[in-house]
Amino acid sequence: MRVDFDNLLNLSSVEIFAKPFFYFVSPQALSDDLSTELLGWLQRDAPWKLVETDFYEQYEISFWDVDVPPRILVFRDPDFLKALKMRVGDLFSVELGTEIDIAAHKLIHGQRIRIHNDLVAGETTYRLLIQLNRGYKDENGGLLLLFNSSNPADIHKAFRPIHNSAIGFAVSPTSNHAVSTIHRGERFTLVYSFYSKSENG
Repeated sequence: MRVDFDNLLNLSSVEIFAKPFFYFVSPQALSDDLSTELLGWLQRDAPWKLVETDFYEQYEISFWDVDVPPRILVFRDPDFLKALKMRVGDLFSVELGTEIDIAAHKLIHGQRIRIHNDLVAGETTYRLLIQLNRGYKDENGGLLLLFNSSNPADIHKAFRPIHNSAIGFAVSPTSNHAVSTIHRGERFTLVYSFYSKSENG
């Protein structure tokens, strides 16, 4: 099946920022129908697994490891991934390799993600986060926070997890970010991780 990429991924009105680290934002990531269908599956049927580390507690799934309904298969379709990699590579001004990780995250009441930078020694990683939330209100919490430094009080900007919005960033020693505590509802995010071509071909 040939994927009509242009009708599925929007990434419109992209704004690019260089400080405090390289990141971009877009008010719309996916087509409206596709984002709604994905959110419905994440809410009703996704086989979530609780993961706990020293800086977060959240539910996760890998799109490579679970069965997904036919309509959701597009998110790991080779043609879709090839086109997505080219689009994201252009935004980062880099040539990306073949390896792509695809995961979804869910945060519920009381959960949060403390400040961290996602850096793994020996890897050059680029992330695309697509927010999926129904009827978000400020009192729900779950803001995506970007920091000017590793100081949790040194906030650069806070982003509401508005449904179908996106943010991409280059992982580095300065890519400090966090998610504030969830007070109401659930917070879903689709996460694509890309790697530089020199590391994985």
